[in-house]
Amino acid sequence: MSLTVVDSALSGENPVSQPGSSEILQVENLRKSRIREGGGVKEEFVVLDDISFRINEGEFVTILGPSGCGKSTLLNIVAGMESYDGGRVTVRGERVTSSRGGALIIFQEDALFPWLTVTENVTFGLRSRGVGKAERARIAREYIDMVQLGQFADSYMHQLSGGMKQRVAIARGLALNPRVLLMDEPFGALDYRTREILQQQIQQIHEKTKKTILFVTHDVREAVCLGDRVLLLSKIPARVKREYKVRLPRPRSAEDPALHSMVKEIVGELKEEVVYSDAPGEKVESPG
Repeated sequence: MSLTVVDSALSGENPVSQPGSSEILQVENLRKSRIREGGGVKEEFVVLDDISFRINEGEFVTILGPSGCGKSTLLNIVAGMESYDGGRVTVRGERVTSSRGGALIIFQEDALFPWLTVTENVTFGLRSRGVGKAERARIAREYIDMVQLGQFADSYMHQLSGGMKQRVAIARGLALNPRVLLMDEPFGALDYRTREILQQQIQQIHEKTKKTILFVTHDVREAVCLGDRVLLLSKIPARVKREYKVRLPRPRSAEDPALHSMVKEIVGELKEEVVYSDAPGEKVESPG
């Protein structure tokens, strides 16, 4: 299946310059299948089929696709949390396998330790790596301040809102300095206003850290608002159907009317995938 690249017509005379050309993540002809059982019969079905894309260092790339098409599976593979059948995934030239991850993943569920404070949660991974106490404290302060939780450094998780917990999870991920930061619908469980605030903050964090981010979402406006590029996956077996380049200056708002034409086009493509899909539970989160 050929990949269609759609360049945003949203930009004016001064399009945003793209991040550097140094490639950090390469996914080539990736294939992933699973076995399902029914009526005593085992059957193989393909989840991801011939997926290929490349991401430059410092890029913010978002992924959209029908529910159940394998977006989370793709992130798990890049993180080294799940094996794959064919193709190749490399981070800075090193092959990613189920025993050797290439990135760090932040889920919708924050997975924080409730018995630890904000600072202790952020430094947990650093301590496991043998980083000294003083250096752990310095790194924690830097990223806790970056996510604007300095006054809550000694608070426990039950004292924080859902959005604040997610910011702790982001700080913890950044503290480990991953080569690629993977985010699996991190704002999906939050209310609209909190989600909007975090969309602004993740753009600010990306600008400050220049971290490479691969971000899965169901929200089309969120994908266009955040991404330098949007990769649209087809229904299962998923392939990269289209790539959209977004050349709007930052910071962006999901409510910006300038996003509307691309959002509308992507929603149309997604609805087409859902209509012709046999998979149960498909949904598209359309704007407004």
